[in-house]
Amino acid sequence: MKSVIEGLQPELVWSHFYEISQIPRESGNEEAVGQYIISVAERNNLQYKKDVLGNIIVSCPASPGMEDRPSVVLQGHTDMVCEKNNETVHDFDKDPIKLIVDGEWMKADGTTLGADNGIGFCCALALMDDKTIEHPPLEMLFTVDEETGLTGAVDLAADFVQSRLLLNLDSEEEGAFYIGCAGGQHTILRLPITWQDSSPQYKTIKISIGGLKGGHSGLNIHEGLGNSTKLLSRFLYELGQQVDFQLSAINGGSKHNAIPRESEAIISFAAQDEQKVMSAVSEMDKAFKNELQFSDKGVFLKTDPAKIAEKVFTKDVQKKIINFLHAVPHGVMSMNHAVEGLVETSTNMAIVETKDNQLELLTSQRSSVASSIIDIGDKVKALGELGGFNIEQSGGYPAWEPNPDSHLLALAKETHKNMYNQTPEVKIIHAGLECGIIGEKYPGMDMLSFGPTITGAHSPDERVHIPAVENCWKFLVEFLKQI
Repeated sequence: MKSVIEGLQPELVWSHFYEISQIPRESGNEEAVGQYIISVAERNNLQYKKDVLGNIIVSCPASPGMEDRPSVVLQGHTDMVCEKNNETVHDFDKDPIKLIVDGEWMKADGTTLGADNGIGFCCALALMDDKTIEHPPLEMLFTVDEETGLTGAVDLAADFVQSRLLLNLDSEEEGAFYIGCAGGQHTILRLPITWQDSSPQYKTIKISIGGLKGGHSGLNIHEGLGNSTKLLSRFLYELGQQVDFQLSAINGGSKHNAIPRESEAIISFAAQDEQKVMSAVSEMDKAFKNELQFSDKGVFLKTDPAKIAEKVFTKDVQKKIINFLHAVPHGVMSMNHAVEGLVETSTNMAIVETKDNQLELLTSQRSSVASSIIDIGDKVKALGELGGFNIEQSGGYPAWEPNPDSHLLALAKETHKNMYNQTPEVKIIHAGLECGIIGEKYPGMDMLSFGPTITGAHSPDERVHIPAVENCWKFLVEFLKQI
């Protein structure tokens, strides 16, 4: 109900956020939210363009007396990562996000919230509606399909954007200005599955791992969080040293840019080995709880009854799958030596999916150094080649190289200091922002990224700090006056 946002400031931003939360907008399903943006532009008599992909740009004339100022792009993406807890009943193709206010935080009921990047582009919508705000000429750029590979930004036409100053509203830490980001790519591995009849009289169960926080595969990769698929494959590898079991399915993760929270496998084994299996589950459950007690204390490994498997993987296929998943790297590969605390290179074992006659794996590599993206991707590729996987590398996007002499950065720091008597942090983020692509596509673009505090992005724990939204809005309004 809309009463959930009653009294929240700024009123226009939260009103738009409520409205877009009623509109499904998973990556690739953004037509309806695009129509909402266009409706806001039309009721304010603003000109707009929409390209074949669904990217939208709205032109907003300058306030009286500011016509001679340089024009500015306000940019955000319209899609959201759609993740939910296993027990949550929610259809992201049709159901609205259920908003909950929890003290100073806004969150969702068992799903991702969509504050990434909903709050950012709702600030642009609010600026369209509020005629009292002083600002230079504005271009409001709403890109599509950012979360699955930044494809909306990749395919922007060379003449779609005219301004050469850009404010990206897709960062997630109040009081921090971002001036650079990592680049990345995907390495996809596929293995044909050969099947055999399961052994008669074997018992079949489902092994599940869950209770993990998950999170953004760039922002949270250094936090030592559990990866459900890596933990499950570790258990299966260890179990194989004790019991001759048969594997018929393994699945985990759902997004390339999210650390997997839940994974499961279907295994069959001889009745006389049941006690060994249950003991192994109990022991590994204890080990995981001990190892992750400070980062992912909710982790669990459990069994459930399952339908008897009629077909199982051949031993060769089973060994290749378990060995690869156990050995494939995941996590931080190197730290940046120039910027303390910044991850330089990482890789995420993101998705494993058993299809009819094929196993498909999706891994995601990031780095602020282009050659390192290639290197870690090739390591994953080389390991896959040893296992007989077919390999595809795609979805590459460039890093955004920092410009410490940026005019926008200097002005933003000065404005922030005058408003809050505090010098903001200047950072580089180990995640993909569209700034890298936009800067490459439109030479000479001076760019800055900022936003309110959002935690748990790309997981059902996502939440946004309500006071930070108001502070971010006030800063944006004042900053536009100063440009």
